[in-house]
Amino acid sequence: MNIKFKKLNNTIIKCKKCPRLIKLSKKISSIRRRQNISEVYWGKPVTGFGDLNAKLMIIGLAPAAHGGTRTGRAFTGDKSGDFLFKCLHKTGISNLPTSIHSRDGLKLNSAYITNILKCVPPDDKPLNIELSNCSNYFDNEIQNLKSLKVIITLGKIAFDNCIKFYKKNYTIDKKLIFMHGAKYNLPDGKILIPCYHPSPRNVNTKVLDAKKMISLLRAAKKIL
Repeated sequence: MNIKFKKLNNTIIKCKKCPRLIKLSKKISSIRRRQNISEVYWGKPVTGFGDLNAKLMIIGLAPAAHGGTRTGRAFTGDKSGDFLFKCLHKTGISNLPTSIHSRDGLKLNSAYITNILKCVPPDDKPLNIELSNCSNYFDNEIQNLKSLKVIITLGKIAFDNCIKFYKKNYTIDKKLIFMHGAKYNLPDGKILIPCYHPSPRNVNTKVLDAKKMISLLRAAKKIL
């Protein structure tokens, strides 16, 4: 890991800007789920992870209560991650089809995975001030990934907040609409691709299936 990312990740892990989110993380970590009762939860803000020469960034909204908040790694140890990594493995973006814990040997090929918000919010509904507090970390992640070409946003909230971030830093004239698989040119030359969130609800109702997800990932890879 390079110095910039090491410093950034240390700052993220120690962050206490949002008392409501820190309180929830601690509560989740002390109560725990029955199936994880014997585990020691991470219970702190969750950094991004992956290839520091990534050309592709995949972003979600926030770590899951018993996923990233438990394991300390985004999209790890929850059902959304199970679906996502099967598809990433089939497209050669990850070396494993599963993401179970932070020492499972998972590696990403030219990809970096992170969340807009580094802590789990109550009911998956962050406050604007919390998103604003975290936006600087997201900015640093984008700036530090010097080879970045494509950003895939998982879900509308991640998409909206990615646009919000870009509007703070650049002028965007046309309205960008969340539409699965669309491709938008961003002012800094990167391409933004919205994607349905790989949540159990979306997968169970067939809003998103493996075929759709793999097709989107392959389309993104062709741009890299």
